Amino acid sequence: FFQTTLIAVKNWFTLFGWSKGQNPISVPYSLRSDVCKVQMTSSQEKIFKQNLGKDTKTIYDMLFHLSGQLLPGVTSSQSLPLDPVERMLQLHWQHSTLLAFLKSQGAYLPHVMPEFLLEPDDYKKWIKMQTVLKVDVKNSDIFSDEHLFILEDSIFETMSKRAWTDVLLQVYKVFVLPRVSSRNITDLFGLESVQNMPRIKSEPLASNIYSPYELTILTWLNKHYENNRKTVWKDCQKGEVPPMRWIVNFDRDLLDGLVLAAQLAAYCPYLIATHFVRMYTNPRTPEQFLHNCLILVNAMHAVSLAIDIKV
Repeated sequence: FFQTTLIAVKNWFTLFGWSKGQNPISVPYSLRSDVCKVQMTSSQEKIFKQNLGKDTKTIYDMLFHLSGQLLPGVTSSQSLPLDPVERMLQLHWQHSTLLAFLKSQGAYLPHVMPEFLLEPDDYKKWIKMQTVLKVDVKNSDIFSDEHLFILEDSIFETMSKRAWTDVLLQVYKVFVLPRVSSRNITDLFGLESVQNMPRIKSEPLASNIYSPYELTILTWLNKHYENNRKTVWKDCQKGEVPPMRWIVNFDRDLLDGLVLAAQLAAYCPYLIATHFVRMYTNPRTPEQFLHNCLILVNAMHAVSLAIDIKV
């Protein structure tokens, strides 16, 4: 599940996260290294400067494109010290600033420490420095055990990949998902066929799992499924019209492909006769679930909607 989520995140940000077209990323490797790409500006100054040419883009460029805001204290021409330790501290501060900025916008990242976003070598320098400081300042709360996680190399890579993925997911949540309009939310259940369905409230405190924007999407899924299920599968070949259902999550309720097929049929009704009538309307076995999902993927390919979705 995590690998599937990572691939989806990587694909979306590669395609839509940048101001001038696609920019392939890898998680966490390019995100970590791009903020570290530096070049010597002057032997007298003894500093490195980020090589921000037209082919080099950083997480800060992505944030500016998606939010229209610059990271406080960090500029596109940020200079990094030549000394490896000072440079590591500078990057740690930048990552701390990044996390603080996202949290101020509503991101939920209590489990992500700035050091998890560093390169492996910089992480080792950070741990070494903190260990030395703890010896010198034994009674300081700043350097207590609860704030220091010493991870093996392989575990650090796993943690770093998860941390960067969660950062991107929260970037999407606070800067992209709010663009979902709720102006017509009261009209979604205006049709007679869905008036008797339970409502999904989109108020901020209506759910401790989903944001108001995600609740709006769930309402949209409910509306189209209930409005279209009798039309899409009135002539189905593998069962009767599927029953009414209340869609309350984005995993279990979408597993059989029927809900997503109903959404696609609402905008591309010509796919009903060519694809959706062949779906199982009451799938029970893994093979039937796979059958439905393969038909859905083929339908998405037919309208060029699939973003790196493979059969």
